[in-house]
Amino acid sequence: MVRYGKEHKQATRQRIIETAGRRFKRDGIDGSGVATLMKDAGLTNGAFYAHFESKEDLVATAVSEQLRGQREWLTSFEPGRAGIEAMVHTYLSPEHRDNPEDGCPSAALLDELSRCADPTKQAYTDSVLGIIDDIAARLSPHDPQSARVTVLSIYALMVGTLQLSRTLVDRQLADDVLEQGIRNALAVLDAASAS
Repeated sequence: MVRYGKEHKQATRQRIIETAGRRFKRDGIDGSGVATLMKDAGLTNGAFYAHFESKEDLVATAVSEQLRGQREWLTSFEPGRAGIEAMVHTYLSPEHRDNPEDGCPSAALLDELSRCADPTKQAYTDSVLGIIDDIAARLSPHDPQSARVTVLSIYALMVGTLQLSRTLVDRQLADDVLEQGIRNALAVLDAASAS
């Protein structure tokens, strides 16, 4: 029997997390069985339990990892209002809408995450609040806590807008929903800046 080192085990775990994250966002949590997830990672079903206690453990880990990636993505935008506006435009773009497996786990999985066990919901909550706090710090560097609820509202608006746009069959209507979502998010931002 071949024994692999710690680095190999960590690389294998990371491969499972990344492929599961993409599959969950494309096919849903309930639509992604362990056998499919392991096949995507190029591994056998038996290898799963060497890395995760359960599918729920993998879901919590994969979603947290996806949201960590989203936090890194946010750093690609310049600080301040202009960066937040650019982020809103990018998030509510047809490209993001049309490629859920490469996009936001919240928009792809929120309905299923709401039915997960509390530890998974807590992992999601902690991770999404990290994103919210990062955006709030960009919006109000001297008092990010004051911007937290506003940013959370804008995030919720963007997630819901993206979900609705993905669901509509009429492409023009779906595009119109994205455009209105951008206007709405920026209006909330304007209202918060004025107060």
